[in-house]
Amino acid sequence: MPAQEGDKVRVHYTGTLPDGSTFDSSVDRDPLEFTLGQGQMIPGFEELVLGLEPGQSKTETLPAEKAYGPHREDLVRKVSKEQLAADFDLEEGDRIRLQPPQGGQPMDALITEIQDKEVFLDLNHPLAGEDLTFEVELVEIV
Repeated sequence: MPAQEGDKVRVHYTGTLPDGSTFDSSVDRDPLEFTLGQGQMIPGFEELVLGLEPGQSKTETLPAEKAYGPHREDLVRKVSKEQLAADFDLEEGDRIRLQPPQGGQPMDALITEIQDKEVFLDLNHPLAGEDLTFEVELVEIV
């Protein structure tokens, strides 16, 4: 019976970038388990699994819009150095974890530029703007 919304599924996958490099894979781990239709995965990934039967595989390239979305310039922020923890050295290209002042979920940010008194932070997902290829095998419907 093919996988459909509401099914809990277990899949093996390998995700690659346009240059062919692998950014993530479950091949040497336990299969990834999630429920279809609950928004736990990026939209295009769920679409790949829908309709597969256990043992079937599919490979497809997802446009950025169906993966982690486009790179958004409104998520690049300028903050004063004073707002960041002073107990570590900041370097361009570093990823840091930010705790919002109002509480809530911590956010990861990429330091894209450092000036005398300001730091530019990119809050986009690291794979935003990338077309991603996934090879997916439906292991089982739980």
